Amino acid sequence: METLFDLVPAPAFALCLGIALLAGIVKGVVGFAMPMIMISGMGSVIAPELALAGLILPTLVTNGMQALRQGAGAALGSMYRFRLFLGVGLVMLLISAQLVTVLPVAVMLALIGGPVAAFACAQLLGWKGELPGGPSVRLELGIGAFAGFIGGLSGVWGPPVVAYLTALGTEKREQMRIQGVIYGLGAVALTAAHVGSGVLDARTAVFSATLIPSAVVGMWIGGRIQDRIDQTLFRKATLAVLLIAGLNLLRRAFFG
Repeated sequence: METLFDLVPAPAFALCLGIALLAGIVKGVVGFAMPMIMISGMGSVIAPELALAGLILPTLVTNGMQALRQGAGAALGSMYRFRLFLGVGLVMLLISAQLVTVLPVAVMLALIGGPVAAFACAQLLGWKGELPGGPSVRLELGIGAFAGFIGGLSGVWGPPVVAYLTALGTEKREQMRIQGVIYGLGAVALTAAHVGSGVLDARTAVFSATLIPSAVVGMWIGGRIQDRIDQTLFRKATLAVLLIAGLNLLRRAFFG
């Protein structure tokens, strides 16, 4: 009978637990970045497809916690406000998820690393993401489609979502809740899509489930940190980590 350590060697598994903890801490502080940290970190020690499977269940659980922090009513209100974004993102996520086992690994890594690095770099250089023409249905549909497409391939849809919410000038607490709702619904769709694609099966689901406690503990720690330190400085540190993670994915995509 195959065991967990037949799928993931013990040293690599220990590293994955640590990466899930770190990802939870960052998510607890800024509301996003868990999939990006997990796919880039775990992808350095295990196969990209296995790393993608591993992040699915921790992402599902922690996004549910984040979305429902102010109650179900507030979460439903956020769902209605961003219904177009969610709808087109869901369709694109389901479509692109089927490409995971078809695309070459290098292409997949580049598609993840490029947007991550570009977003983090732009934010660190002072880009605020303001919309010169104001919000529009066309823009919302376009960003939702891009976020869903990238999310289906990699489990990573944070950068375009955060950029869009920032550009709208969304209030901090509402932004955290909306991120939880958007990512939570996306995580449900991602789980279903990758059961269909074969990425999440009986073996990889066990691996993913074992990462949930570390991610939840990390998120709790991150929430405590958020109450005690300057949010702006910690966000800059988070963006620096994301930039490094994105550049690392690009390095692996182009140089192996």
